[in-house]
Amino acid sequence: MKKMKLLAGIMIASLLLIGSGCGQVNVQDDQASSSPSSAKTTAAASNEIETEATTEAKVTLSGTLTLTGSTSMADVSNALAESFMLENPGVTISVGGNGSGEGPTAVNDGTAQIGLLSRGLKDSETPENFDQYIIGYDGIAVIVNSESEVKELTLEQVAQIYKGEITNWSEVGGKDAPIHAIGREAASGTRGAFEEILKVKDECIYTEEQNSTGSVKQSVTSNPNAIGYVSLSAVDETVHAVSLNGVTPSIDTVNNGDYELQRPFLMITTKSSSDELTQAFMSYVFSSEGMMIVADDGVVPNS
Repeated sequence: MKKMKLLAGIMIASLLLIGSGCGQVNVQDDQASSSPSSAKTTAAASNEIETEATTEAKVTLSGTLTLTGSTSMADVSNALAESFMLENPGVTISVGGNGSGEGPTAVNDGTAQIGLLSRGLKDSETPENFDQYIIGYDGIAVIVNSESEVKELTLEQVAQIYKGEITNWSEVGGKDAPIHAIGREAASGTRGAFEEILKVKDECIYTEEQNSTGSVKQSVTSNPNAIGYVSLSAVDETVHAVSLNGVTPSIDTVNNGDYELQRPFLMITTKSSSDELTQAFMSYVFSSEGMMIVADDGVVPNS
């Protein structure tokens, strides 16, 4: 009888121990199964917050920017503006102008936030009133009609042509025909740099003056006896850019200084401008992405 009672006690104790052990396993299983779910919920919430923050950052910039001045800088400025607007949908940028002289005037009177000049500022334009940013360097290509026999000139010959001292193509290795010398209007930065480098300021005799890079190129394209000068980035198969002093105009020869007929591409703002959008755009211009756009447009970037 005592043995039976003892055996019953041992069996009851064993059952209690087994039940207790199963309970511990079940709790551990529940904790293990709930842990990944909690982690996923936390991660999802974190991702949602980050997404909202990123979206908010993308739409922070808004407003309108106006860039005006040099027509030679129109292509590269438009390319920069379009890329910036893609990254900042709330921003609208307009690019225009009728020559470098318009840049300082527009920034001074508040009709533009950024002025475009394809030359340095003149003393008469009060350089001290502006912050100046050289975004790159551009060659000034001397172009002739694609059918012209003249493929190279010296800088001295170009100066003599524009001063009216050489008036026939036969004098520089071409056919017997009068030279039609095309230039830009007085406010043009291209003209200012061209005349300054060749030291022919106030001495040029133009057969025709045009108010944009495109108009000069069109005139040379349509006239087999014409010569003109345009931004290197504007040169295409419709015209021929002559070599000067034996050097062909290119990004490489502008970059290494071998091509002498070159000038800066300048953006200017009011001195110490606190305009957030203006500052953001100028920072973008000098970013690696911005400098790549400058280079892709045929301008030597000032990185």
